[in-house]
Formats: sequence, structure tokens, C-alpha cells
Amino acid sequence: MRQLVSYALIYLLAIASAALLATQSQADEGTLSVRIGYLGYRPDPGPLLSNVIPEPKDAGERGAQLAIEDSNSTGRFLKHDYQLRSASVDSPEALLQAAQAQHAEGLRLFVVNAPAASLRQLSAALPDSLLFNAGSADDSLRSTACLGNVLHSLPSRAMLADALVQFMAVRKWQRALLIVGQTPDDEAYAAALRRASKRFGVKIVAEKPWSFDNDQRRSAQADMPLFTQTAEYDVVLVADERGDFGEYVPYQTWYPRPVAGTQGLTPTGWHKTVETYGAAQLQKRFEALAGRWMNDRDFAAWIAVRSIASAVSKLRQADPVAIQQLELSEQLPLDGFKGRKLSYRPWNGQLRQPIPIVQPRALVSTSPQDGFLHPFNEMDSLGYDKPEVTCRYP
Repeated sequence: MRQLVSYALIYLLAIASAALLATQSQADEGTLSVRIGYLGYRPDPGPLLSNVIPEPKDAGERGAQLAIEDSNSTGRFLKHDYQLRSASVDSPEALLQAAQAQHAEGLRLFVVNAPAASLRQLSAALPDSLLFNAGSADDSLRSTACLGNVLHSLPSRAMLADALVQFMAVRKWQRALLIVGQTPDDEAYAAALRRASKRFGVKIVAEKPWSFDNDQRRSAQADMPLFTQTAEYDVVLVADERGDFGEYVPYQTWYPRPVAGTQGLTPTGWHKTVETYGAAQLQKRFEALAGRWMNDRDFAAWIAVRSIASAVSKLRQADPVAIQQLELSEQLPLDGFKGRKLSYRPWNGQLRQPIPIVQPRALVSTSPQDGFLHPFNEMDSLGYDKPEVTCRYP
């Protein structure tokens, strides 16, 4: 008798298991799988003249990972399953190979944290895909050499410079000394500062290239005061993206003036000190995941993935062309914890967003500043507006 009961129990369990598997299979069949590729390559900056704190090696990737978790927390109710396929490599060739491998697996949505040259290469190699630029601030990609299948979630240098110089204009810092580093990126940042200064009425009274190559800690004490002696200025603007010398400019200038740009008072896409409008919760979730602060590339990758998820939720599909069209339609306001709804500019694919202006341990201000108006959207006072863009997009 006991044996018959055991057989009956086993039989019932088998039927229940089969029913559960069938139900799960049906659920799986109704689930929309959204696979996103993360492609990361940051060139080795080479030996630095100052011992600055390097950017985390997983910058960007961690932001994308958090966005996948956030998207799945709500996506499960819509039967959407988001997956991230990551590749962080050490050369442009390896980046292209990783992208082609992911493309061969069927991926058509990518978040790219790489320099402008690699982004151009990937855009040409993946013409049927949609790429989100979370790593290059290059202005030409938003003004004269647009890439038709690329959206930009990282602010451009022009946006950063405009945000800073707007603040300077409000504070009536109308005369500036500009110090420019030796790299092409430094010159590009300096060009953005020159453009913004002309745009908002700040006069650059002198411009000096930084050409010292010895120990910056000694140079800061011995050379910097004399180096910054020139016509009187209200602020020193620094273009030093690598961090060769900029950290040693504050408190060493000929006139006791604030320092801004790549060091000192800095415009950035994201910073630890951004806490309002729910940003503190985002910061806490990121720190729990990554064990460090969220930076601008992390946020750019995070908002890129969230842009995809928001579009998929509305479209009920993951077609890259349909997603891009919706992103550019301005009918998909995005929540980026910055106090305003974000959207992509239809003329160059740049994400509109307020820009925090920070010092290392505090938020100082946020641009666009009050009083800087625009006919359609005040955030379009930052970066290249539609009449300034000469390339056709998309």
C-alpha cells in the first residue's frame, strides 16, 4: 500500500513539474529579449608628469551594468529581459573584432566608450546598428562630421565649456587667462573654451601653452607664479584633460584668482556631489554595485541603456531604426535625475542635459544658468544649436 502511495505521489509530482515547465516555456516565449553590447577601449595615456588619480578601468561598464539591473526591475512586468554583453579591450583593432563578434551573435544595440576615431570606425562597420556614444566628447561628431547611426549620451566639449562660461558670465568673471596643454585633446578643449568665451562675452586676455616637462610639484612652486604673470584676469582657464599640470595651478597663480576648466571648478556630465531629484538613490545603487563613485562615463553609459529600455517599453520591440526614430522625435522624455526631462537633439543626436559645475567635494552650480534663454529649449543654449551644425543627421 505504501508503495502505491509513493508511486501516486511521484506521478502527481511529475505532472506538476511538467505543468510548471510548460507554463515557464509559455512565459519565455512571450518575453522580449533585448541584448545590448558594451564596447570599451580607452587608450593608454602614457606617463603623466603629475601623479594624478587615474580614472577607474571599469568606468562606463559599471554604469551600463547598473542600467541593466534597473531596466530588468521594471521590465519583468512587461516581460522584457535585458542582457549586457561586455567587451573591454586594449586596442582599436581588438575593439572592432569584439564589435563584429557581438554583431555576428545578433546584437544591434551598442554602448561605446571609446575615442572618436574608434567610434567612427564602429559606425561604418555596423551600419545596421544603433550606437550610443558614452566615451567621446569630440565636437566634430556633433557639428561637422555627424554619424547617422550614433546618439551621444556623453556631453560634448562645447556643452561643458558653454556651461562653465555661462557661470563665469553670471559671476562677472569677464577676463580670463587660458593655459593649454600639449595634447590634441587639450587643444580641442581649449577651442571649446574660446568658442564659449566669444559666445558669452568673456575676454581671453592672454593664452599660454604649457611646455614644462619637469617635476610639476617643484614647477608649481617655482614656475607657476611667474608663468601666470600677465595682464590682469578674473579667472584662470585650464585645458589639461590628461592631468599633466592642471592640478598644480590652483593657489599658485600670480593673481589670487579662481581656476576653472579641466581642473579646479569643473563642468562635467556627472559627479558624486549631484544628489537632488532622486540622484542620491542612483548614487547609492551605483556604489553598492561598483564600490566607488559614479563618474561622467558611468552616467553616460547608464543613461544610454536606460534610453534603450524606455524606447523598448513604448515600442514593444527592439528594432534599432525604430528606437533611433523615437529617441529623435522628442516624444520620449527621459528621467536622468537632473531635474529636467532629457531628450536627444534631432539635428545631431546629442542628449540634452543640464551640466553640473563642481569642485572636488561640492556642487557649485548647474547650467544652463538662469537668464540664458532659448526659443525652444533652454538646454539648447549648451553646445551646438541647430543653425550651427553643418553636417546632415541622421
